[in-house]
This record gives sequence, C-alpha cells and structure tokens, in this order.
Amino acid sequence: MQTYVAQKPKTLGKVLIGLGLFFVFLLLILPLTLIFVSAFRSGWELFVSNLLDKDMLAAIRLTLFVALLTVPVNLVFGTLIAWCVTKFQFPGRKLLIAFIDAPYAISPVVAGLCYLLLYGNQSWLGGWLDSQGIQIIFAWPVIVLVTIFVTSPYVARELIPLMESQGSEEEEAAMVLGASGLLMFLRVTLPNIKWALLYGTVLTTARAVGEFGSIAVVSGAIRGHTNTLPLHVQLLQQDYNSVGAFTAALLLASIALLTLILKTIFEYFQNRKLSVTSHESKISANTSG
Repeated sequence: MQTYVAQKPKTLGKVLIGLGLFFVFLLLILPLTLIFVSAFRSGWELFVSNLLDKDMLAAIRLTLFVALLTVPVNLVFGTLIAWCVTKFQFPGRKLLIAFIDAPYAISPVVAGLCYLLLYGNQSWLGGWLDSQGIQIIFAWPVIVLVTIFVTSPYVARELIPLMESQGSEEEEAAMVLGASGLLMFLRVTLPNIKWALLYGTVLTTARAVGEFGSIAVVSGAIRGHTNTLPLHVQLLQQDYNSVGAFTAALLLASIALLTLILKTIFEYFQNRKLSVTSHESKISANTSG
C-alpha cells in the first residue's frame, strides 16, 4: 500500500495559492468588511435606530417566522425522501431523484412566477381560494411555499450519498432482532445520519433566510407585512438609506458567518464519522479474511 506525503508547494504552487488568497480577499473578505464598516460608519446611535425601526423589526420577524416553518418541513420530508430512495428499489426511483434536484436547476424567479400563476386570482385555484376568503398571494403563506420549494433539496441531498454508502445491513439486523420501524430509525439510522442531518438543516436555514428572487415575485414587498429581510435591503437602498440597508445586510452577513462556522463543525464531525466507519469496515474485512 502506497503512502502519499504532502509536499511543500513549489514556485508555481505558491503563485496559484497567492492568486487564490487574493481572489478570496477581493470577492469575499473585502465585501464583508465593507458591510460591517458601512453599517457603523455614521455612529452607533444611527445603527441602533435603523435596527429598531418598526419595518426592520417586522422584516426580521417575518424572515425568522418563514425559516421556522420551512426548516422542519424540509427536515421531515428530506429525511423521508432520502430513506425512500436509498432503502428501496422501485419503478421511477431515478425520476424521483431528478425531481429532488429540480429546484437547483429552476431559477427562483421562475419558481415564484409559477406560484403566482398557480395561486393568483386569475387561476381557478387562486380564484376559488379568494372566494373562500383565503389569501395566498401577497401574504405570508406563499412566502413559506416558495421558500420550501427552493430549499427542498438541501437535507435530502446531504443524506442520500451518506445513506447509500452506509447500506442497509444495520437496519436489516435490527428488524431481524424484532425492532419496530420507529425504534430502528431512532436507534440505528438517526445516530448514523445525525451530523449530515444537522449540516443539511443549517444549509436549509441559511437559504431560507437569504432567499430573494422567488419571494420578490410573490410577496409584493409590502412594508411591515410581506417584506423579508433581503427584500428590505433593496427597499432601503431604493430609499437612499444606505446605513439602514447595510444594517439589514449586516444581519444577513452575520447569519451567513454563523452558518459557515456551524457548517465547518458539522463537516468535521461528519467526516470523522465516515473515517471511523471506514476504519471499522477495513478491520472487519481483514478479520474475516
């Protein structure tokens, strides 16, 4: 078995590393620094005044409310879909996997337009809902619906490769020993996928909080009612309130940085789990041999 030892980069390698660091600074670090500096450039009092503005607080509440509804739905259905396509073979399985990836390929603006056409007053469904006094378009329900759509692949896409690599031997052994389906999931499956599940949940939360395109189409961006935090950044910039816009952007950037930290932590534990599992499999194979 060959062992590869990492070598120190030569001249070309150093140049490429330097270019990579330069572009990271130019495209990531510099804009984030600009957001933080611009939010506080007019003083702490103006920052707090913009932060406590009633429209800003309404946008924050709506954004968190949408995320709190979106994440559990994707958590449950993402886990169920991943379980379905990895533990069973059935006609249309590959088609179902393709549908899982559809939100990656479809523009959020197009998704928002589809929901607008489906639930708008001009459609039969939207007209019937309106006659029943149920408002979907230009209200929080449609914001939740489009956010669920654009974030739906994240949990499933994190779980499917992991569950495929783990196989079904442990679940089959638990069933042979008499475990129920729920007990098997809680005692066998869940501990094996928990870090990937948390990783997918973090990505879903970040995407839900930062969604702009689809919500801009269906929400109407009504101040204090259907205006999420990303939309509020645009409205404040259009009002020439740059400090307020950077204040809202600072909140989104802070959430993004927190997401990055959590993502790194969960990736570490997930890779560690995979390494331990791979090592145990090799030991088992050598023992059997």
